[in-house]
Amino acid sequence: MEIEIGLLNGTIIFVAGIVAGIINVVAGAGTLITFPTLLALGIPPITANVSNTVGLVPASVTGAYGYRRELQGQWRAVGLMAVFSAVGGIVGGILLLVLPASAFSVVVPYLLLLAGVLSAIQPRVARFVRRKSDVAHADTRPVTIGLILGVLATGVYGGYFGAAQGVVLLALLGILWSTDMHRANGAKNVLAGVANVVSAVIFISSGTVDWMIAVLIGVGSALGGWLGARIGRRLPAPVLRTILVIVALTAAVVLLVT
Repeated sequence: MEIEIGLLNGTIIFVAGIVAGIINVVAGAGTLITFPTLLALGIPPITANVSNTVGLVPASVTGAYGYRRELQGQWRAVGLMAVFSAVGGIVGGILLLVLPASAFSVVVPYLLLLAGVLSAIQPRVARFVRRKSDVAHADTRPVTIGLILGVLATGVYGGYFGAAQGVVLLALLGILWSTDMHRANGAKNVLAGVANVVSAVIFISSGTVDWMIAVLIGVGSALGGWLGARIGRRLPAPVLRTILVIVALTAAVVLLVT
């Protein structure tokens, strides 16, 4: 479906893509910038959702690449989690195309509230988990069944809607995998990116993508993803965690009142 996009609207979409790319890499809620922007410009919800998903793929790639140093020695674990994120993304993408638009998004605000709470208490919960673990003094734990199931679930959510999937993932990874917030953020970018890519392939094959919108968001988000990686890698962990909590709670409130 192709929709006429004028110069002004195109510029707005491009700028929204840049901002979304930065936020996606730093905290993980870029869709909450681009999706409402597209709706405000009169783009139908399903077209906006699938075009936005395809458009944000470049930000996923540039963001993950920007954190490659933080993931050195962890690619086997990240690769294992990525498989389940991909499976979830496929399931979520199919659900979007076959279910009513409102069927799944009802739970989104409450999921975001949970993510915000988990992010706020992550250091204490992580210390408790490690006291009960055989690797209590390590900053990164082996991948567990609980973590895999959590990644799978967030993959489904990311493939279906994707708003703040990274927020939930980062909270989950920070508690169950790594107390190093920058390492967890790097893994988050990879896992969210994988779910985004596989669902984008499904949407492209369905013929529901508006390519002008997708390209504008794609170019903007690629630039934003590069900037976001440079910004995010320099933020102290407490600052990053604070941003994460604010983004999650603000997104939850916005979705509850709209």
